[in-house]
Amino acid sequence: QVQLVESGGGLVQAGGSLRLSCAASRIIFSIDDMGWYRQAPGKQRELVAYIRRFRLPTYAESVKGRFTISGMNANNTVYLQMNSLKPEDTAIYYCYARQTGVTRLSWGQGTQVTVSS
Repeated sequence: QVQLVESGGGLVQAGGSLRLSCAASRIIFSIDDMGWYRQAPGKQRELVAYIRRFRLPTYAESVKGRFTISGMNANNTVYLQMNSLKPEDTAIYYCYARQTGVTRLSWGQGTQVTVSS
């Protein structure tokens, strides 16, 4: 199965930026799409962004214009560039990958993002 390793979380002030990385163990051609969910305390898990190879990415309304997902087409690593961060972006961010021909998603271990006011 695809193994995913996440990195890039941390503590930043409101208005700052972070770049999350998610590295997959398999070649890019075996993965249909990759993306990020986030889980904040007391809130339902939210799909933040995802991207399919050679397709335009899709974003949650809450992050449009601020977050950018990229990297899938070039290698086995996907990135989530998060700009203009807000305290409400505070959550654990989990990357996922959907392997070709496999219904069940592969998941990263999660990385904490904390945005202070």
